[in-house]
Amino acid sequence: MSQPHLRTVVVLAAGEGKRMKSSLPKVLHPLLGRTLLGHVLAAAEPLGADRTVVVVGHGADQVRAHLTEVAPAATPVLQERQLGTGHAVRMALDAVPDATGTVVVINGDVPLLRPETVVALVEAHEEAAAAATVLAAEVPDPTGLGRIVRDVQGRLEHIVEERDATPQQRALREINAGIYAFDVARLREALGKLSTDNDQGEEYLTDVFALLRDAGEPVAVHVAADHVETLGCNDRVELAGLRRLLRDRVNEGWMRTGVSILDPHTTWIDVTVTVERDAVLDQNTQLQGATTVGAGALVGPDTTLVDTVVGEGASVVRSHAVGAEVGPQASVGPYAYLRPESRLARKAKVGTFVETKKASIGEGSKVPHLSYVGDATIGDHSNIGAATVFVNYDGVRKHHTTIGSHARTGADNMFVAPVRVGDGAYTAAGSVIVGDVPAGAMAVARGQQRNVEGWVLRKRAGTAAAEAARQAGEGASEPGGSASEGD
Repeated sequence: MSQPHLRTVVVLAAGEGKRMKSSLPKVLHPLLGRTLLGHVLAAAEPLGADRTVVVVGHGADQVRAHLTEVAPAATPVLQERQLGTGHAVRMALDAVPDATGTVVVINGDVPLLRPETVVALVEAHEEAAAAATVLAAEVPDPTGLGRIVRDVQGRLEHIVEERDATPQQRALREINAGIYAFDVARLREALGKLSTDNDQGEEYLTDVFALLRDAGEPVAVHVAADHVETLGCNDRVELAGLRRLLRDRVNEGWMRTGVSILDPHTTWIDVTVTVERDAVLDQNTQLQGATTVGAGALVGPDTTLVDTVVGEGASVVRSHAVGAEVGPQASVGPYAYLRPESRLARKAKVGTFVETKKASIGEGSKVPHLSYVGDATIGDHSNIGAATVFVNYDGVRKHHTTIGSHARTGADNMFVAPVRVGDGAYTAAGSVIVGDVPAGAMAVARGQQRNVEGWVLRKRAGTAAAEAARQAGEGASEPGGSASEGD
């Protein structure tokens, strides 16, 4: 026989979120590296629940697909008709008939909820042996939120939705955060007694508290230390507000660990990012996904890094990188674009107006400016001339170029892959390299220069260029008019 499940988490994620005015389900809107739903699941993770059930409805297929990515062990349960939170929880519990102990219910749109608050709620609930405990918060403006109604002894009397509240109840500022802990057996019994006698005609989960209290069961309130973490999201304006609040929380956390953020208001760091001590983040910087920034590195200003590793002491200035790796003490930018699988070794450089893709650039090697390096390997301590293009695509397939170590390639080169340039080799400026260059060789692949004397005077007579040429010719023919005069 399997062991009893002591804790079950139920996340309510079936709502349409009409005010979001989006084809994307509300709980899937992103917020600094996770969806709203993803943040809630992360907050519940420290509970070590035996089961996690996510009630889906609007956009169910999209939500299921997202769960497969972020929480594959979670069980999605379809609520085809949204008949209230009580109905949703009843359906969730029907999917886990063997659940015992504590069930934690969380709305799917509270992304600022801290894990320590969820743990504190559950521990308080279990220590008090309560039948039900609600997370409450004292807020400056309770408009639109359910209110906590207490009796004269300060004990929970019931929870009332704003649309069903009296004027006196609406004046209360202690609100229901939409997060609960229940004894699962007593919850199942109470759910069977819910009615739809309310303004919405729905089964309210909050009515369970009054039912339990009337039956003499102990119910409790646990007050969150910070009301901000209980804020939900109903439209894109509120979503933007939550994003700003989370940005401030994340930035403050990193600064307290020893990271310098020069302008916290324009620096956005996903919750999935790692930044090490003494890193400096300049203004207008965005760090997204699985990005990591090493100790003492400089990132920004005006830089976006997605799933990118920046090594210790490296610098990335006014650049964009996706799926790249910048080695220790390497430098990138300004105005560089590192595409996926770009890897810079220690002290390598990718400079101004350079784009790389699937390129490995060796230790101390430089691609200083105005170049494209794709499908390439560059050895150590080589220099790639300005305006170089690695011609990697033949219209059907991509091909690879290899540049050896200590090589020097000229400006305005094209390397037509597949091609290999050996160690210590040189290529002349303006060359189109279509064949391998042996180690230590100089490759020259350009036409011989030919000057057509007098062409401008004959073909462009009457122009400023022709007049300049005429005067230059007269000056050269005068005594002492040699170009080398004064050397």
